[in-house]
Amino acid sequence: MSDHQHEVEELERESATAARLFDVRRIIGGLFVVYGVIVTIAGLTAGDADLKKAQDININLWTGLGMLALGLFFLVWLKLRPAVPPTAAELAAAAEDGPAEG
Repeated sequence: MSDHQHEVEELERESATAARLFDVRRIIGGLFVVYGVIVTIAGLTAGDADLKKAQDININLWTGLGMLALGLFFLVWLKLRPAVPPTAAELAAAAEDGPAEG
């Protein structure tokens, strides 16, 4: 293989790594999990006065569990359907077709 081909393969690997690293599902899922844990802990340690304010519904516990579920959903989605950047061949084909009309 030529040096140019090795460079292209290396750039494709780096692009794939960057696409996975900066996938918005990872950021959203991670934040929801972290905040979900914090709010769930607040719900587990709620006192009687806190429950009275919310008409005896432990809103922090339920909200925290919902946030945890949503965060885990995003992270599982990321794991099952990872982001795949376009290959060099796909980019070349798109360049040949020209800009999309719209």
